[in-house]
Amino acid sequence: MKKTNISEFLKLADNYPIIDVRSPSEFKQGHIPGAINIPLFDDHQRETVGISYARQGRIKAILTGLELIGPSLSSKLKSALKLAHSGKLLVHCWRGGMRSETMAWLFSLGDIETFVLEGGYKSYRNHILNELSQERKIIVLGGLTGSGKTKILQYLKEHGHQVIDLEKIACHKGSAFGWMGQEPQPTSEHFANLLFDEWKKLDFSRPVWIEDESSNIGNVFMPSEFYDNMQKCRAIILMMDIETRIPGLLADYTAFPPEMIKESINRISKRLGAENAKISIRAVENNDFATAIRIILGYYDKSYLYGLRKKESNKVIYVETATDDVEINALKVLEASEKIVWNK
Repeated sequence: MKKTNISEFLKLADNYPIIDVRSPSEFKQGHIPGAINIPLFDDHQRETVGISYARQGRIKAILTGLELIGPSLSSKLKSALKLAHSGKLLVHCWRGGMRSETMAWLFSLGDIETFVLEGGYKSYRNHILNELSQERKIIVLGGLTGSGKTKILQYLKEHGHQVIDLEKIACHKGSAFGWMGQEPQPTSEHFANLLFDEWKKLDFSRPVWIEDESSNIGNVFMPSEFYDNMQKCRAIILMMDIETRIPGLLADYTAFPPEMIKESINRISKRLGAENAKISIRAVENNDFATAIRIILGYYDKSYLYGLRKKESNKVIYVETATDDVEINALKVLEASEKIVWNK
């Protein structure tokens, strides 16, 4: 067993599997992307050992733990052997203590060389949150709902620009309707882990493009310092009128069952106003989606324009467009980005 710090651990992770030995519920809450869960204790066992420690002390807790895991040690080692193709594994628990050391000992019986993360998952979290709090060359692409920002960012990525798709990582498109057609969202904790997994691949001598978002994307909240830095970054705001935006929104959302759309309208009924919500729902029931979209955009546009006032005016570039053509708008946005002076 070798102890290693987080920087070295992440370098080694490029070549060797990471084994997270925490309980399944801890793993589900958040884990290093790509890690495999071989828990020392299941959730019930962990609780039992914790109670034993609190009531009877360390030695009794250790004995209780050994009694609980004894029958499963063979299967845990077999799982590790299947993964250790190179004869090496990376191991961590919550704080780099007894759980990871116990599993490292077990794996050593199978002649597996293990590298145990000093400080455990806690040190990983401290590391990534520190990295995500650093100010970088970021361009925030903003615009009114339905402006095609995500498609523009996809175009930029396909043409060699650095892009982080926050909504893709969050499995949500941001609005009350953004959950439709998406996978279940990660926890806020795991969102930060996934974000860092993309972040660490970037060349920070070059700008990074991200989409303008509120502090939460659906039920996921961004790391606070990362979000605060976003608000101070250069922003390019695409301005497009409602009628230009409606066709794209119709294409994106009318494929979903009307009941899902009505459910989303009900989620924001207080903000729309009771009468507007009622009219919108009636319009959906009558297949008049354009009317519903106009009403809903009225609310979202007002809210977004209000939020823009909080940005530093000298860091915001507005780009007017009369088309929803992704390529044309991407080129307009790129042209605007050339005006950014990074040393100011």
